[in-house]
Amino acid sequence: MILRNIKWKEYIFHPYTLIMFVLFIKITAFQIIIFDNTSLLHVLFIEFPMWAIILAGLLLLFKKRNWLTIWLFSLVMSTLFIVILYYTRYFSTVPSYYDVKQIYQSNSVGGTVALLGTPYDFLFLLDVVLILPLIWYFTGTKKQITFQLAKKSAIAFSCIGLITTAIAFFYPLVDVSYFAKKHGYIQSQFVQFYERGFGTAFAKDEQLTDEEIAELKGNVFVPPSEHETFGIAKNRHVFTIQVESLQEFTINQTINGQEITPNLNKLLKDSAYFNNVYQQIGAGNTSDAEWLMHTSLYPEGMDPTVNVIDEGDIPSLVRTLERNGYGTATYHADDITYWSRDKLYPALGFDYVYTNEEIPNEKEIGFGPADEVLFRFVEEQLPNQLKDHSLMYSNIITITSHTPFDMPDEYEYLDLPDSYKDTYVGNYLQSVRYTDEQIGDFIQSLKEMGIYDDSIILIYGDHSGLHGAPVTDHDYELLKEILGHDYNLHDRFVVPVLFNAPGIFNGETYSQLGGQIDLMPTLLNLLGMEHDRQMIGHNLFQYEKNLLGMRYYMPGGSFISNNTLYTAPSAKLPALLYNRETMKKTKNTQNMQKNIENTLQVLQYSDYIRKEMSKRD
Repeated sequence: MILRNIKWKEYIFHPYTLIMFVLFIKITAFQIIIFDNTSLLHVLFIEFPMWAIILAGLLLLFKKRNWLTIWLFSLVMSTLFIVILYYTRYFSTVPSYYDVKQIYQSNSVGGTVALLGTPYDFLFLLDVVLILPLIWYFTGTKKQITFQLAKKSAIAFSCIGLITTAIAFFYPLVDVSYFAKKHGYIQSQFVQFYERGFGTAFAKDEQLTDEEIAELKGNVFVPPSEHETFGIAKNRHVFTIQVESLQEFTINQTINGQEITPNLNKLLKDSAYFNNVYQQIGAGNTSDAEWLMHTSLYPEGMDPTVNVIDEGDIPSLVRTLERNGYGTATYHADDITYWSRDKLYPALGFDYVYTNEEIPNEKEIGFGPADEVLFRFVEEQLPNQLKDHSLMYSNIITITSHTPFDMPDEYEYLDLPDSYKDTYVGNYLQSVRYTDEQIGDFIQSLKEMGIYDDSIILIYGDHSGLHGAPVTDHDYELLKEILGHDYNLHDRFVVPVLFNAPGIFNGETYSQLGGQIDLMPTLLNLLGMEHDRQMIGHNLFQYEKNLLGMRYYMPGGSFISNNTLYTAPSAKLPALLYNRETMKKTKNTQNMQKNIENTLQVLQYSDYIRKEMSKRD
């Protein structure tokens, strides 16, 4: 036996033992920082064995390059841990193996990365630059890692790792971060890979009727044609303006005596305004907001939905409008391959697609042309489109108010107090104010074209802009100054929704609970149209009650109901239940379990519809 040939003192200080000890320390630090997990037993028996198996296996594979293998393994592992740390700080969720596919999307938060890190993060590289070279030096180059020792440790760690992985497969994967905390990060990747590959994750074959979906949300189903709002905006041009990072609290809000969104505020007098609509995007962020808007189905969650749709035609808002005589166009002044829109837009069925190849790259702010260039381009296209189509649908996606919200001085229209200068909140407000100005100019152009009074314009935010590590303690103080209370999940997740229709709406405000999944059904009802496939959302004008799920930015199993907001247990936090009106923690758990089950059932059925779509079309 190899152990008989090694004295115990020599065995304890053997380089392989020291390396494994360093690996254990690194993994313990990872568990503490990412998951707030201080249990050494959990690290020893759940997390550590899987990483140790990989290292031992590599040593067996590259017998003649032991030290180079160890050093490269540690470098890759350290880099991975730092990436996970940064990702978690910004998105509040632990990334999975398929998030690597989104590295090419990094320009969306490229300017924000510098705000996420601290010098202490690079202590993960300490073993690479110091400890491993010291072990190599002091043990001597002749002290190679023995084949037998690596083989025996690989067998031992494999036994433990196989057991913990097998156990993990018996638990439901509802929230990735929480699952990784309980069952190990690598184990969670295996379970996700299996469920995604074999389709056993969310989508189930249990079909729901429209009546059953309404009942799960607490409503009694009413056929769309019987709604009071059905067809009141029939035969109008349709514009949807998806505003990057626009949050509800900016509407009708002043700072230093100035309105943050003066043009949107003016539009309210011709609008029905919904001030209680929650974002529901997944990892696809802006593209997931487009998915919600155009399908009324939930996004995938941990993977951008555009990555899981097939090449075939998707039943969509676009196709329903086209069947009713509309020409359809979408405008986004960015690379069409970004978030795979080169795949999304044909699947949704747009007649005209305009991206950075057509929209001039002028007055660049952030990673694309300024919004004024985008809107000017739309104005130029409309007259030609109206020659070929009596009715037009124009889908416009803004980008200027994108993190990190760095606005050139000449585009800063707000005179902010000194305390807001060069802060994340201050920069955010300036970017929102700029985009609001461009929306105002665009509305004026529609009036000059003579089509404003014959249009319905839906304006909504795609997701929050103020979240994650970039928001400092000082930023939170500024937000409290603006809001009059501590910034909370309601403030973060609620986006403004305006249905602007001159002659129909007169400044009404609706406060019933809604989600982005409800935008398409509401718009179609106003237009007097019915979609040919089931939708998960409903007409916001018709139903008072709602039950919303959210993937990615809230732990799986979370829900938002009329009275409560429930966040399921996550990597770092226990389950929390809030009174949604006060956003104070509550112990009133009445209907909580029922709402959890109903939410998961609706999410599962939404996935089923999406998968059935691709089979039939």
